[in-house]
Amino acid sequence: MSEISKVKNPSDVATVERTEQALTFTPRFDIWENDDELVLYGDLPGVNADNLEIRFEEKQLSIHGRVDARQGGVQYLYAEYGVGDFFRTFAIGEAIDASKIAAELKNGVLTVHLPKSEAVKPKRIEVRQA
Repeated sequence: MSEISKVKNPSDVATVERTEQALTFTPRFDIWENDDELVLYGDLPGVNADNLEIRFEEKQLSIHGRVDARQGGVQYLYAEYGVGDFFRTFAIGEAIDASKIAAELKNGVLTVHLPKSEAVKPKRIEVRQA
C-alpha cells in the first residue's frame, strides 16, 4: 500500500485518505439560511454522539468526530463511507447568538441550528396612514 492513497465515490460524496497511521475523511454539509438562523446538515453515517465535538468561537464553527470501523480486518474492494477522524470548520459571517446554538444527531444526520442575534435579524417596519 502506498503511503497515501485517496478513494472517492463517483459523485464525490466524501474524500477518504488512507495513511499508514489512520483513516480520515471529509463529510459533506449543506447550509441554508432564513431570517432567524443558519442551519447546517451534515451526513455522518456511523457517528455516535459521544464521538462528536462541536465548538463555536470567534465566528468559526468547528465539528470534530470519529467513525469507528464497521468491519474489522476486512479488505474493501471499494470504500465510499468515511471511517476514522474528521474535522470541518466553517467561517460564520452572521452575528450568532451563541447561547442558543443547538445540535442534534438523528439517523446519521447532524443538524446544527445557529440562531442569528436580534441585532441582525430583519425588522418589519410598520407604515402608518398619515
